[in-house]
Amino acid sequence: MGSAFFEELKSRGLVHQVTDEAALEKQLNEESVKLYIGFDPTADSLHIGHLLPILMLRRFQQNGHVPIALVGGGTGMIGDPSFKDQERQLNTLNTVKDWAQSIKNQLSRFIDFDDETNPAILANNYDWLGEMKLIDFLRDVGKNFTINYMMSKESVKRRIESGISYTEFAYQLLQAYDFLNLYDSEGCLLQLGGSDQWGNITSGIELLRREREVQGFGLTMPLITKADGTKFGKTEGNAVWLDPEKTTPYEFYQFWINTDDRDAVKFLKYFTFLSLDEIAAIEKDFVASPESRVAQKALAKEVTTLVHGEAAYQQAVHISEALFSGEIKGLSAAEIQQGFKGVPSYQVQSDDDLQLVELLVTAGIEASKRQAREDIQNGAIYVNGERRQDLTAALTAEDKLDNRYTVIRRGKKKYFLLEF
Repeated sequence: MGSAFFEELKSRGLVHQVTDEAALEKQLNEESVKLYIGFDPTADSLHIGHLLPILMLRRFQQNGHVPIALVGGGTGMIGDPSFKDQERQLNTLNTVKDWAQSIKNQLSRFIDFDDETNPAILANNYDWLGEMKLIDFLRDVGKNFTINYMMSKESVKRRIESGISYTEFAYQLLQAYDFLNLYDSEGCLLQLGGSDQWGNITSGIELLRREREVQGFGLTMPLITKADGTKFGKTEGNAVWLDPEKTTPYEFYQFWINTDDRDAVKFLKYFTFLSLDEIAAIEKDFVASPESRVAQKALAKEVTTLVHGEAAYQQAVHISEALFSGEIKGLSAAEIQQGFKGVPSYQVQSDDDLQLVELLVTAGIEASKRQAREDIQNGAIYVNGERRQDLTAALTAEDKLDNRYTVIRRGKKKYFLLEF
């Protein structure tokens, strides 16, 4: 703990809004503070949109504070209206329970629940919201808030015209009750969240003030935007998940290595634990030589290693270098599965003719034998990165990588995967 910590958060651009900044900074400097962030289970995995808040919990823990990771098993049954254009699809209790367990497992990779001095705490708000009776909720929580106060929240105002159900309208009260409950059970005084959570966080602070006469604090992180205007956390329209089964480490690495030059240094400050001096040195080299992509390489290395481990990072680099150079023969079956996930594939049958011309047509890579012969003669067909121009060529055992795959490339970028 120390005054430098809060200053570093600001220097990294991680503080968007804060209630009573001077009082919070004093509190953080003088004692170990318990803080929480909520993660509603809206899928069976967290994605990189959750990464900034997760890493904030880690930063606070590393500086002597106690992070509480709150899995929203209860609020996840309702759905937060914040910055959503329409009502969420409600999920079943069993589905949300399963998702909540998956999220618990993922969070344990980033924060330490067994630390000897300030172990992190894991909580699930279904434990108290699931048992709460409606009359008790209305008397103990609802009576503290006027309709005017609730409607003044940006998350509600944005939805008034298009319509908002009472279910989602009451969400801010459930989140406020979470803060009260965590104060009572753990002595939690600080809630963190994305900038879209400001209204929900301040409702919790208000409830603490009214019910316990205690000053709680709120801090929000910035909404992450990309310089090119596209949505952060998506690649080719798909979410970038923290689960390696949903987004492979290679795909994850590629997301970061392809960061826009204008975002690279900012993201180093947000998503890595490199010191500000180390980032400044990288920035100096990057400005002097942008084509070196030194900032993107550092970013991809740090975040991929943090989320998936050193071995997965090295594997992602190996796949990337192999695809860039065309040296595909050195890839293992597992690396081929990652590097060519989503490309068209064909399961080769034992009775398939393995003559290259025939196989190109059978596998649907070429429309006709005439086209196949023409592409081979023109040097447009590559087998495992090697150009094949022999019209009589056949695939042999040597062409089966790990005895399982053959990678066909047609032209510069069209890949196809043959599976044996």
